[in-house]
Amino acid sequence: MNRNLVITIDGPAGAGKSTVGKTLAEEISYVYLDTGALYRGVAYRARQEAIMSNDVEGLSRLCGKITIKVKPVGTNVRIIVDGDDVTDKIRTEEMGFFASQISAVPVVRERLLSLQQEIGRTGGVVAEGRDMGTVIFPHADIKFYLIADVNERARRRYRELIERGENVEFTEIQRSLSARDQQDSGRSVAPLMAAEDAIIIDSTALDITGVVSAMKRIISERSGNGL
Repeated sequence: MNRNLVITIDGPAGAGKSTVGKTLAEEISYVYLDTGALYRGVAYRARQEAIMSNDVEGLSRLCGKITIKVKPVGTNVRIIVDGDDVTDKIRTEEMGFFASQISAVPVVRERLLSLQQEIGRTGGVVAEGRDMGTVIFPHADIKFYLIADVNERARRRYRELIERGENVEFTEIQRSLSARDQQDSGRSVAPLMAAEDAIIIDSTALDITGVVSAMKRIISERSGNGL
């Protein structure tokens, strides 16, 4: 397989992008880039410094001094913020919602734009997020847009958080995902939307294996190489 492809996976929260992206990257020996984790990293530091999502000046100061590094570990990456590995600390529902809020702030997006593009510069990457195929990698070789019914997304997220030992309510997860959908789609800067040339995959009735298999088939057809 051509090792230089840039493959993007966009879609709403809870559609399974992270699990699918990570699994796909492992199976085709690509680097997996969870761009949402970068925003969570900024959100984590903002929360530590009591900076609110509407404090543009505070976020600007933070972006001017924060150091974010992506440390490859096999086909996965660890997120290092100011020397602290925050990969496992940023996966809460609260941090995800806060990250979604600050991702609408231009100075935050500008701070992370070059970092994301540098990671994908040489290809061989599966980049997952909200605007990978529309803004960050508009010339990506293959673009996927993963969707699923909001109730199914809520069930998946609920199981994930319960397995992690978090005390959450299913109805609150539903409410949070619906709010995230509205927030991500309605923002003025890089709103959540499928790229015109994206391949839309509905994962509502598919498991991870089914989604990844479909993606691998499409990649093989598009690249002319067997997987």
